[in-house]
Amino acid sequence: MTDSLVPNGDVSWWWRDLGGAPVPRPPLPGDIEADVAIVGAGYTGLWSAYYLKTLQPDLRVVVLEARFAGFGASGRNGGWLTNTVTGGRDRYADSQGRGAAIAQQRALNETVAEVVSVAAREGIDADIVQGGEFEIARTPSQLARLRASAVEEQSWPHTDVELLDAGAAASRISIEGILGATWHPHCARVHPAKLVRGLADAVERLGVPIHEDTRVREIVPGRAVTDHGTVRATHILRATEGFTADLRGEHRTWLPMNSSMIVTDPLPRAFWDGVGWEGRETLGDFAHVYMYAQRTADDRIAFGGRGVPYRYGSRVDTDGATQGRTIASLASLLGDFFPDAADVPIAHAWAGVLGVPRDWAATVVHDRTTGLGWAGGYVGTGVAATNLAGRTLADLVLGRDTDLVQLPWVGHRAKRWEIEPLRWLAVNAIYTAYRLADRLEASGASPRTAWPAHVADLVAGRH
Repeated sequence: MTDSLVPNGDVSWWWRDLGGAPVPRPPLPGDIEADVAIVGAGYTGLWSAYYLKTLQPDLRVVVLEARFAGFGASGRNGGWLTNTVTGGRDRYADSQGRGAAIAQQRALNETVAEVVSVAAREGIDADIVQGGEFEIARTPSQLARLRASAVEEQSWPHTDVELLDAGAAASRISIEGILGATWHPHCARVHPAKLVRGLADAVERLGVPIHEDTRVREIVPGRAVTDHGTVRATHILRATEGFTADLRGEHRTWLPMNSSMIVTDPLPRAFWDGVGWEGRETLGDFAHVYMYAQRTADDRIAFGGRGVPYRYGSRVDTDGATQGRTIASLASLLGDFFPDAADVPIAHAWAGVLGVPRDWAATVVHDRTTGLGWAGGYVGTGVAATNLAGRTLADLVLGRDTDLVQLPWVGHRAKRWEIEPLRWLAVNAIYTAYRLADRLEASGASPRTAWPAHVADLVAGRH
């Protein structure tokens, strides 16, 4: 199938699998008052509403959404419910001590179990399989980074990372050229749209109205101003992630980074007999421009990567459409990993945006003086982190003195991104350098991490 014939956009294949984008709920009917107004009906906003109403059922909570619940990253992601500490534990260890970093990791481990538990309790069938996270190396440079990462992870409690040699790795998932792998148990495969749809339904059952087709133009203390009226509320929580730049005054807060995916037609039993992947682990690698994948419930491979990382002026995609060259690149890499799948038709391609703070570290903030709060900047690791953020925002709003409000990401603030064209030049230079590093390493020219990757890390602020 040529790139031009691959169904592209329509938000995501996850939504197509559910029969297409849902009919939007009614918009805001006019000016209203509430105790808490939540802007954004993705995972962060919906989890926040869920826990606020669970903890205090008489609280007046309203959710405002520009399109429909799960339109953004929550309905387009790779389906990794994993325990990753966005920005890394070392950041918290340096600023707040090793104990704070350990607490953040432990909380994220527990969050994976919490999401699975809530899904079961609320009757949300999201194709959840707790198979763990499987990360591989296919070049000597990747293998060196993988081994170093394993040693570092094993030096921390609650990470539970195992290092596998080439034979042990291939016995779990047979990938062309695999040299080694790491695995840990704190990850589950999910169907993103099923999870967000079920969560929205659960929130409504608790009595929270979700007003869709209601774009918020401005957030100020006490007011969320929309095209359909103004919500006056004591607390206003921003849960807009990759679409934050669209809000007045927030254009440089978080950069909307693009990530793209393809999904194959269902693969036959003979293919899986050769490849394995019986544990339904999530799959990633140690390339600089890394990939991520899962084996779906109906035996497809959903396979993602960066594509075009950033659009000038913080523009976002049109309903998930991605570029033809990105589809071709992802299909080629999929064929490299699984040669027997190289000729399997691509069923769908799409893209989404994720929020990237200038320091690449996620945050949860609530100012009791203004009533304003927000959470996000997950840099692609938000399927689990959103639940932890939602629980934390609920505790902050309700003034609960819990372990969650003491976590080191609470109150963290990053500096703003540079003005254009500086951020466009910087982001594209970073990913050009990462791609060059991957090519050098794949060619065997660099047995260690290639020098362009070090330059890119410095520009990105990751070191």
